[in-house]
Amino acid sequence: MLRIRGGVGGISFAFEELLAGAAALDGVVRQLQDVEAEADAVRQALFPYQPDSYISGSSAITSVGEGGRAVGRVRSDLARMAGDVRASHREYEFTEARNALFPGLGVHGSGYGSGTGDFGLPQLYVRDVVEGGIVMASRNLAMLLGLPAAPDGSAGAAGGPADVRRIIRELSAAPGLEFLQPRPVRIAGEETGMEDADLSPAGLLLRAEAVGRTKGDIEVLQIANGSQRAWVVIIPGTQTDGLPAGTNPFDEAGIAEALGYGSAETNAAVREALHRAGAEAGEQVAAVGYSQGGIHAMNLSQDRDFLAEYDLKFVLTAGSPVGGIEPAPGISSLHLEHEQDWVPGADGVPNPDTKERVTVTLTNPLEIPPPDEFGLGPGHSLDNYAEGAGAVAASRDPSLQASTAALAAVVGTAGAATVTRFSLRRDAAPVRHGAVMAPGPRRDRDGTRAQRQSLGPLD
Repeated sequence: MLRIRGGVGGISFAFEELLAGAAALDGVVRQLQDVEAEADAVRQALFPYQPDSYISGSSAITSVGEGGRAVGRVRSDLARMAGDVRASHREYEFTEARNALFPGLGVHGSGYGSGTGDFGLPQLYVRDVVEGGIVMASRNLAMLLGLPAAPDGSAGAAGGPADVRRIIRELSAAPGLEFLQPRPVRIAGEETGMEDADLSPAGLLLRAEAVGRTKGDIEVLQIANGSQRAWVVIIPGTQTDGLPAGTNPFDEAGIAEALGYGSAETNAAVREALHRAGAEAGEQVAAVGYSQGGIHAMNLSQDRDFLAEYDLKFVLTAGSPVGGIEPAPGISSLHLEHEQDWVPGADGVPNPDTKERVTVTLTNPLEIPPPDEFGLGPGHSLDNYAEGAGAVAASRDPSLQASTAALAAVVGTAGAATVTRFSLRRDAAPVRHGAVMAPGPRRDRDGTRAQRQSLGPLD
């Protein structure tokens, strides 16, 4: 039920290994060239001494010459091998690009390197259809308006993650949609207790489900992992009711803040929650989020203020559109998606395939719920993702083993934890003469104006 991209078993890391191997062979070839040249110099230096002892002198000259030629043959073989490795890399890269062409448009079939439906027809996977549709929609809109397309097709009018974020910002500036603009998020209450915690990927996702039952809450876990402390931040998915309109930081406006503004206000509240829980500068942190919460969690990985204070080591997301977020170096992440969940494709870009970033696409069959329980679709079910996380932990795939080991290295697998629930509230939008006004700059805890920066593609 798992399709796996990225990690140490991923194709991109394999490409890196191929190129690194070719470069290493090139280095050996250069060394052998030097040895070959030195052997020839020794051979020529022996010529003046050949008359002193013709038999032994001739034998020495011949031996040095044969040794130089043997080195030359090895050098030639290694140079050819390096060329073959590079050719293999090019062929793999071409094949991967070809294989990604049709699935990127949401079309899968035996002619495109994947399975077919019951009647031999290409299968359509909701996640890929939505992702490809968003990219194509922005390109088609650019053509309709006569706007130039970006040469690389990754930004500007040509579509891609930067466009989604720009569109959100433009929408939030439109009259009547100012409520989508970020506003300060504060901590309204907290409650601390001790409990045994399942710190496996499945256990952490189930905690996100439990946190989501109370509106506007996040959870901070203090873990004693060996001789050092570690911290886990749990962020829930989108919540549409239960609090006064606009005050829940995880409502629809929270999606706009996460996708369009890098979660600046929510991230600041997460930092404050860690402070209040007792986390000290430099301590290791893992962030876990479901749906919208996964975007906030992943945005921590590119938040300069957060990373300057805490050592974020791992991010776990489920059903979250995070392909356009580029984490800082050294941060590992595991992303769970389902092929029939459209939400992870909502930013219009797939998750990158890198050594430290693993994406697992669940392919298990789903039961269609009644219409009144359909919600965002069965593919977006957190219970389904928790089941998938259990399969991830049991897998022998090298990418998944390395990823789950990276998480366990930070938090362990189970044990006693100090759990603090924080209730977050967004400031109400100021109203003047019946119109919603844009809020002023958020103030930091010391009252100074916050200067927030982003490492992501929003700048």
